[in-house]
Amino acid sequence: MWATANIHPPAPKVMEVTLNSAIPTPEKAVSAVTVDQKQVEQKIAELQKKEDAKKSAEDKRIRDLERRAANARKQRETEARNIKKLEQQRKAKEKEKAQAEAEAKKARAIEQKERAKAKQAEKQKQEAETAAKAAADKRKAEEEALKKAEAERKKREAEAKERAKEAERKRQQALQEQMLQEQLAKEQAARSKIRQQQVVSEVDKYRALIMARIQQNLLIDEKMKNQQCRVNIRLGFNGLVTQVKSLGGDKLVCEAALRAVRMADTLPVSKDKDVFEQLKNINLTIKPEF
Repeated sequence: MWATANIHPPAPKVMEVTLNSAIPTPEKAVSAVTVDQKQVEQKIAELQKKEDAKKSAEDKRIRDLERRAANARKQRETEARNIKKLEQQRKAKEKEKAQAEAEAKKARAIEQKERAKAKQAEKQKQEAETAAKAAADKRKAEEEALKKAEAERKKREAEAKERAKEAERKRQQALQEQMLQEQLAKEQAARSKIRQQQVVSEVDKYRALIMARIQQNLLIDEKMKNQQCRVNIRLGFNGLVTQVKSLGGDKLVCEAALRAVRMADTLPVSKDKDVFEQLKNINLTIKPEF
């Protein structure tokens, strides 16, 4: 409703009549009142026009404010969506990084194991070469001794005949001892190789037993599907778990794996000292089985 209630037309002017003035006729009085009424209506129309203009300007200002508020809201929603998208991308990159680090660690462990095997093989090769060189030096020394004995035999054939026989006997005995030593060395190397294979086989067996015990105690959830965790376990001589810690992986799988190891309390270990040495501090990759 337009604010026009307080607008009142001005009071009609009162015509002053002096003693010398003539009394106005009724027609003149009606004409004066009509003119004043028109002025009042014109004034009201002007005020109404100003009020309309003011309301129109206010409506426009309110519409501008609403438009700016709507634009600001849309901008905030767009920024919120962008922030959410960036957060999802960051989490995806962190997950990829964790998986890459786990794979790299596993590759390094395999490389270290292969390097240790190569080092052991090189050591055995050097030991064999050293033994062969010692045997060659020994044979050379013996051959020189024989040559010297042969020279003395020619010089003192009569007296050195028995000595030559003795030297020959000693040479034969030395050769037999040398052959025996070489045979023993070969057998020792073969036994060492077989022993190493046995140790590796036993280690693999007990690793599988330990993994099976952990899987028995592992509480799994669908969220763990296709996930894994790498853990380090330290064991006492009787299989008692002295320490277990996570080396990285899916959080749920790692928590379940650590809980499963602690529930086991003791894990299978070999009484063989060489096997136990490789089991007392082991790294395992736990993958929930569905």
